Amino acid sequence: MAELILALDVTEKKQALKIAHTCAQHIDAIKIGYPLILSCGLAFAGELETLDLPLIADFKIADIPNTNRLIAEQVFDAGFSSLICHGFTGKDAVQACVDAAADYGGACFVVAEMSHPGATAFFHGGAAEKIAGIAMECGADGIIAPATRPERVKVLRRIIGNRKILSPGVGAQGGDVAAVAKIVDGIIVGRAIYEAEDPAAAAESFAKVRTG
Repeated sequence: MAELILALDVTEKKQALKIAHTCAQHIDAIKIGYPLILSCGLAFAGELETLDLPLIADFKIADIPNTNRLIAEQVFDAGFSSLICHGFTGKDAVQACVDAAADYGGACFVVAEMSHPGATAFFHGGAAEKIAGIAMECGADGIIAPATRPERVKVLRRIIGNRKILSPGVGAQGGDVAAVAKIVDGIIVGRAIYEAEDPAAAAESFAKVRTG
């Protein structure tokens, strides 16, 4: 059984709110990235408070430790419950995000390997494993690993044990739900839901991952 996480990557506030509200009963969390936040501001998180769903800030934070901490604090002050950071910046930078999350009672997930084809140029064959190891050393709550490459998820699972894996790439990027649902803790779906003619129906079709 895995959670279903909606990647709400639209840029128009009314559309975002409509999709979130119509899909809410079928999902376990909402992931918000730069497209929506740059359009509507961090305060948009407050617009979703009535849904009582965890909000994941997908800003893939990747800077020096002090800057990472400042960004993380803004994220949690805005009402997010989790954040996503990059791990290639090194242990001290990741630790800043993990510590900030802990201070707020939130969670921190570290990108170990991305889901798009170009990711294999760097996030692959050794680098991802090293990042996953750093995430564990820092006490991160889990990692991001690609639904588009289930064999890689299995490799990274051996490194992180029972920490969580959230997995993007299902739907528009071609990831197969059935191939990863039993080896990850959260399935992230974006365009296949929010670009659907009926987003709620699309979310419901993916919601089978929630019951195994």
